Amino acid sequence: MSDSGAYTAGVPFDGDDDDLVDVSSPETIESIAEDVRDDIRLGHIQDDVSHVLEERFRKAGINLRPEEIDDLAEEIERDVSI
Repeated sequence: MSDSGAYTAGVPFDGDDDDLVDVSSPETIESIAEDVRDDIRLGHIQDDVSHVLEERFRKAGINLRPEEIDDLAEEIERDVSI
């Protein structure tokens, strides 16, 4: 295995280069957030946005601090209320 410098800190690594995945990329987090925004606008979500985000991130294998999830939930709630 050679070190190409292509991998960054925070990327899960189990010793097998083929299984290296960045599950906390901003694109993944933002795509989940955008899906939640859309679902709220369509009336599919009436639960607490923080809980919905937490569940979707958990299913995607993304671990964020509760404060980060709450901040994102507040941002989403502001976006959809406009």
